[in-house]
Amino acid sequence: MNPNEKISYHLDALFGKGVSDVLPREISFSYSRKTGRIKNFGMNGRLIGTLRSDGGIALTIFGASILITYDNFKQNCIIPKEEAITFVSEGRSLFCKHVEWFGSNINIGSEVVVIDNNDDVLAVGKSVLSQSQLSGRIGDVAVKIREGIKSRGDQQNS
Repeated sequence: MNPNEKISYHLDALFGKGVSDVLPREISFSYSRKTGRIKNFGMNGRLIGTLRSDGGIALTIFGASILITYDNFKQNCIIPKEEAITFVSEGRSLFCKHVEWFGSNINIGSEVVVIDNNDDVLAVGKSVLSQSQLSGRIGDVAVKIREGIKSRGDQQNS
C-alpha cells in the first residue's frame, strides 16, 4: 500500500469516511530512521499531521484548516462560547462550561478541532471527555489544547 493510501485510510477511520478526499495529492512524508514508518505528512513544507504512537493523528492548525472543508469533518469539532475564543486561540484549555456545541465524533482521547461559528479553525487538541460527559460538567477540562492560532510565532493558519 502506498503512503497516500495509508494516510487516506487512517484519516477516514479516525475522522469519518470521505474526509481524506479533501487532501491534496502532492503530500510529502517524513519517515522514522529506526522503523521506516511514516512519522508525519505535509505539503509545500508545511506540516498537516503527525502519526501518534496510539494510532491517532495529531493535526496541525494548517491540517485542520484543510480537513474542515469537508462537511462531515465538523463532527470532530467543538465550538466554544464567545467569551472563551480568545483563551482557546492562545492555546489554553477549553472547559466544559465554555462549550457551545460539539460534534458526534468526540470521544476520550480523540483529536478535536476547535472552530468558531464561521467554521474558522481556532485551535487543535485532544479531548479529555466523551460527548456524553461534556454537557453535564462545569469545572472540568473538555479539550486540552495543543496549538492555538495565536500561540505560535508565525501565526499562519491557512
